[in-house]
Amino acid sequence: MENWSVEQVCNWLKQRNLGELVPKFREEEVSGAALLALNDRMVQQLVKKIGHQAVLMDLIKKYHQQKSGLNFLTGCCETASQKFPEVISGKNLKSFFTRHKMLQWTSSYALPDFPYDVKCILAEKKCPDHSMRIRIIEFLQADMTKYLEGSLYPNSQQYNIVVNALLQAYPFLDEDGNGFLLWKRALKDRFKYVRRPIEDDEQVLRNKCKFGHRRGQTRKSSFAENKLDDVQVQVEEEPAYLKGSTLDLHIKWLKQEYMKTRRNWKEVDNKMNVTIEIRRKMISNKAPLKDILRLFPFLRCPYQLFREFQLLTHMDIYKKTVGILEMYSEDILSLYVVRNNPINIMLQENLKQHTEEDVLKYMKMTAACLLLPDVFGDDSSLFAAVNEEVKAVTPVLEVKNPFNVNSCKFALYVEREEVAQLDDCTMALAALVAAFHVFDIPCPKRIHRTLKFLESLVFEARNPASLP
Repeated sequence: MENWSVEQVCNWLKQRNLGELVPKFREEEVSGAALLALNDRMVQQLVKKIGHQAVLMDLIKKYHQQKSGLNFLTGCCETASQKFPEVISGKNLKSFFTRHKMLQWTSSYALPDFPYDVKCILAEKKCPDHSMRIRIIEFLQADMTKYLEGSLYPNSQQYNIVVNALLQAYPFLDEDGNGFLLWKRALKDRFKYVRRPIEDDEQVLRNKCKFGHRRGQTRKSSFAENKLDDVQVQVEEEPAYLKGSTLDLHIKWLKQEYMKTRRNWKEVDNKMNVTIEIRRKMISNKAPLKDILRLFPFLRCPYQLFREFQLLTHMDIYKKTVGILEMYSEDILSLYVVRNNPINIMLQENLKQHTEEDVLKYMKMTAACLLLPDVFGDDSSLFAAVNEEVKAVTPVLEVKNPFNVNSCKFALYVEREEVAQLDDCTMALAALVAAFHVFDIPCPKRIHRTLKFLESLVFEARNPASLP
């Protein structure tokens, strides 16, 4: 690489999906030698997008590591061949190279950059729930496969390295001192799950023949292994109507694309359109929500949740919700029934601290949204948990610091697990209504009047429900 011309560097960038950088590299005359001499500051000046900066620095770093490893290996081979000329040959030479490669992998491994929602949970030192554990394991498996250059057969030492790195970085994941075994078991099961449907990989087929693998074979489970259910990744096969079909390929693509930071949203829309029939069948058959979200993780994205609602009802739920809050917020806040409500009192205190018209409007809409159950005499705990822990099993909103523009947080919970993070009160209200329809969840009686009012406006009923 040191002797590459500018044109060779540009071709190398195109091969790694960094074609957008080619014009700038040509303009700055970045040759192979210049490329390897780039530091962090130079890369930031040369490349605007953070994603491209990270990829480029990673490629340069790996090249330097490989080069230093090769120099080290060459020196070791020369020394060993001088001392033991009869030993370093044939099969032993192959073993020597394998051993060195393993040592190099060990010294260079670093935890991947987890997705934003995973990083938030880890930063808060919260014990992740089942779905979040699965996401962590899936990301580690993909990262290990990258380090192993596509191999799906890590050895025990490599599993140990990755799990140790995870627990050293996040000690709170080592629950009751058994975390190491639990995470390692889950990671191994994830690799088995990935290998199971593969029919065209030479290494996988060779090992299946070697170890007598039979399709659909299940291993005997012991009492100790049953205790891993909390962290174990789903290893059962997909439903029979998915296996070997085009639908299966679409679902695999969706799961892989969800793990990326830059997603092909146009193709996501197409795949979600194609798979809607099987998704609706699973939901109507009352499949567990965690299984639905595992196969179709994009339902965790508010945009796709709203889109699914629109496919089912032909209504733009987000647009309708914005209109509802803008139209009714002043009327709701003027009602006597909410005058002494803690939410309204909190609103009035915060309104005094701001003068910007947009901020005041946002605060009033937020308050109107949160006060809706009280207006209709419904149970507000089944609608939103404001600065409290979510306790409802049905769809409910978690709201933190609702009137703090800088630190407010909205999230949709179903079955006490976070499904989606939301930007503001309008998106939160739209997601709540959409969740009942998309996941076909019956509305609790104690929140029925509030949702009936919202739905009559969303669906443009001839005689829409009105405020009391």
